[in-house]
Amino acid sequence: QVQLVESGGGLVQAGGSLRLSCAASGMMFSIDDMGWYRQAPGKQRELVATSTRGGSTNYADSVKGRFTISRDNAKNTVYLQMDSLKPEDTAVYYCNAFLRPLVGVFSDYWGQGTQVTVSS
Repeated sequence: QVQLVESGGGLVQAGGSLRLSCAASGMMFSIDDMGWYRQAPGKQRELVATSTRGGSTNYADSVKGRFTISRDNAKNTVYLQMDSLKPEDTAVYYCNAFLRPLVGVFSDYWGQGTQVTVSS
């Protein structure tokens, strides 16, 4: 069974930094896009950043210039470096991967979420 396990969330002051990690484990054939989404209280889940297997990236306008997504394909891991954090970045951050398990077809998989809280 495929799992995405996130780590790295926490509490930080405005202007600080955090690094999130997400590792995919289990019987997989291939991983395509990986990315990060977030959901603040009372709001819909929104895209933060995505990365193709080849390294092309896409960012939400609200995080451009502050967040950097990267991935290590050999480790099936995606990272999100978050700098110059703002209180409005407070949310639960979810890892996403579009992958094909050993048995099955390409589908979206989600991590359990990790809380990021930025204090003013």
